[in-house]
Amino acid sequence: MKSSGWSKSWVQQLVFTGPVTLAFAIIIALPFFMGMYYSFTEWNGVSDNATFVGLDNFVKIFNDQTFINSFTFTTKFTIAAVILSNLVGFMLALLLTQPVKSKNLLRTIFFMPNVIGGLLLGFIWQFIFVKGFAAVGEKTGWSLFNLPWLGDETTAFWGVVIVTVWSTSGYLMVIYISALINVPRDLIEAASIDGATAMQRLRHITVPLIMPAVTIALFLALSWSFKSFDIILSLTKGGPYNSTQSVALNIYNEAFQNNNMGLGTAKALIFFIVVALITSLQVWVTKRKEVQA
Repeated sequence: MKSSGWSKSWVQQLVFTGPVTLAFAIIIALPFFMGMYYSFTEWNGVSDNATFVGLDNFVKIFNDQTFINSFTFTTKFTIAAVILSNLVGFMLALLLTQPVKSKNLLRTIFFMPNVIGGLLLGFIWQFIFVKGFAAVGEKTGWSLFNLPWLGDETTAFWGVVIVTVWSTSGYLMVIYISALINVPRDLIEAASIDGATAMQRLRHITVPLIMPAVTIALFLALSWSFKSFDIILSLTKGGPYNSTQSVALNIYNEAFQNNNMGLGTAKALIFFIVVALITSLQVWVTKRKEVQA
């Protein structure tokens, strides 16, 4: 009987988890391990022969100034995008959990940029920066709109940040809203009766209670920013002069434009390790700050 029960349980697990496990192995695990192998080879991505070169690709990476510059840009961009997107998302959530008229409509409007593809977003904002801002600047004479938004290293950086924050803060807003509406109102009311100001209630009651949402939102924002590719590709193509080239775009160019798949996968492996370490550290730090029920 025990053997029969064990067999039945094994069959159930195979039926329900088998297809997903197989799909994960074929789509995720197998390409990942193949990429690890190719990172130690010299391969153009087309030929049948991949020459094993050991650690040569990794030595080249640390002497590749373009890759180092792209890592520097990605780090600065991630810091700015993560902070601003979470601040905007949290402030929108605070606003739209108040008794505001048409708040459901406003939630929908703020979330809508998230459902537009990154490539399309980049092309839309490219038109806005190049044509729209120029037209507004011509009419108003405001210097802000006359800046070379995509033609200068500094303004191009902030242009990419603006588009990223605009497209991601709505999603983070939904996460923060779901956390804020579950904060016990009696705690807020008791603190208010005791004389706590709105800022004190926010700092000492609301934020500690929504730390699980903060953990999720920071993790998502970090992973989105580090992996940013499509928006940058369609908005600036890494320009001007590679000043806005992200690591993901640098890897793409190396592997598919330069036909150097071995070096490209080596860069991708290093990038994966760095992102995994940073996101794991972020989750560990914010998890420690969560209030235990």
